[in-house]
Amino acid sequence: MSTTDIAGEIRAYVVGQFLAGEDTTDLTGDYDLIDSGVIDSLGLVRLLSHLTRAFDIAVDDIELTPDNFRTLDSITAVVEAHAPVRAA
Repeated sequence: MSTTDIAGEIRAYVVGQFLAGEDTTDLTGDYDLIDSGVIDSLGLVRLLSHLTRAFDIAVDDIELTPDNFRTLDSITAVVEAHAPVRAA
């Protein structure tokens, strides 16, 4: 899965779960999801659960710091760093 595919899947999840019906034109890769209130602590738990299922990542492998989940770009980087490599 490419970086673009991962970022697109994560963006779709964030929009669908946390911004349904909202204008998402400002939701760029570096938009701060935590400081803006898009994702709160419960939202982080839900997002983490989604990432583990969608990308087959073990929770123990992810460093649970706010900076890893602050933006779509940082979330994408975490997934790329921890997702199992799939054969083509």
